[in-house]
Amino acid sequence: MLAVAAASLLAGSVSAEAPKLPQTAPVPEFNQEATPPSPADIPVPEPRPAAEAEQPQIEQPQNGQPQNGQSQNGQSQNGQSKTEQPEPPAIAPLPPEKPAQSVPLASAPVAPQNPTEAEDKKEEKKILPDPRSAAIADKEMPDEELACRRRLKSMGVDFEERKPEQDAAVGCSIPYPIVLKTLGKSIAIGPKTELNCQMAEATARFAAAVIQPAAKAEFGEDLKSIGQASAFVCRPRHAGGKLSEHAFGNALDIASFKLSDGKEIDVGPAPPQKDAKFLDTVRKAACGPFKTVLGPGSDADHSLHLHVDLEPRRNGGTFCQ
Repeated sequence: MLAVAAASLLAGSVSAEAPKLPQTAPVPEFNQEATPPSPADIPVPEPRPAAEAEQPQIEQPQNGQPQNGQSQNGQSQNGQSKTEQPEPPAIAPLPPEKPAQSVPLASAPVAPQNPTEAEDKKEEKKILPDPRSAAIADKEMPDEELACRRRLKSMGVDFEERKPEQDAAVGCSIPYPIVLKTLGKSIAIGPKTELNCQMAEATARFAAAVIQPAAKAEFGEDLKSIGQASAFVCRPRHAGGKLSEHAFGNALDIASFKLSDGKEIDVGPAPPQKDAKFLDTVRKAACGPFKTVLGPGSDADHSLHLHVDLEPRRNGGTFCQ
């Protein structure tokens, strides 16, 4: 029985067809170098964008899944930890400029550099009191004023009386003013020259004793007139602090001299040689009869006139420049 089964199996296997093999098959090539690609076939990478001024914000995933190549354990594909900060931009952004204040320059307060200096300047502007500011005219003219007027008339001085003038706010006062028309029989003065009588007398005497002889000696001509620039004026001194002697009719500013031949000599910083010699003689001689003498070279305020006054000084001293 066993023998019959074995014989059947052997017969079936013999009768089965053998598989057919292909006539030709491609032969694999080994150890052949690969042909390099052409440069034209290689893609050119796009240029890297410039660093932006502000750092872009990375959106957080809503579903908790990693993005941009991050793995679930918190590391990216290139191995960097998620806790590392991105590189700062190459150029830090500048803060916006602060807008300029809209306060006008005229209304903006300016603090003084030195408070003490500012206080000193404020004190300089205050006018110190002068006892002469309180002088007022009496009902009857005092004897010394009457005597002064008699002396003027004896010298041939022509003048007229004026009403008292006083400014209590500033401190100016001239209780017995006169207006000079001449300084003698042959010397005129103008324009309107309002002075106190003592200053008028000193000017008339000085013109007759000094100016007239100096003009005759230097030019051979008589002095015809004097041009004045300021007499009684209610004001403080240019430097401040005290009232001017002009505020009491106690000062005169002489601007020019005119000779009998018509020649005019102006007071100034650079007069002609002969004029300069005459002016220098007059200026030097004025220091003594007058208590203050200022002219060109002393300061800018007296560059064009000769200032003379009878300011009362300690021990009868003088101030001449």
